[in-house]
Amino acid sequence: MDALGLIIAVVVTAASVTDNAIGIRLLDRVAEHVPTVTHAWVDAGFKQDFAVHNAVLGIDIEVVKRSDSLPGFVPVKKRWIVEQTFGTLMLHRRLVREYEIRPESSVSRTLWASMATVDRRLTDTSTRTWRNQ
Repeated sequence: MDALGLIIAVVVTAASVTDNAIGIRLLDRVAEHVPTVTHAWVDAGFKQDFAVHNAVLGIDIEVVKRSDSLPGFVPVKKRWIVEQTFGTLMLHRRLVREYEIRPESSVSRTLWASMATVDRRLTDTSTRTWRNQ
């Protein structure tokens, strides 16, 4: 997602796939669809292979680490954008549980739910949730 919390690309895989493999596939998709992206923030789980691959794509990587010294929940600026977007997506019933069989269906449902966020921002209204219907 971008710095505003809008989704740029989605990759759905099995849980057994490593973060590095998912990250490489995701940033390949980002570079293909949005060639103007030049900087990405990632968490500390990504390894050297990921950084080398992104250097080839021309995307600078910055690792955003959480603070282990402060007790309790401490929001980190760039990570908070991602968590807030995930929370907003979970307001859509089809994303709360895994109903889809094919990964492509999950991707389309995620993009469909993200359009509600864009619509809400454009019209300055609130998103109806499945709980309120």
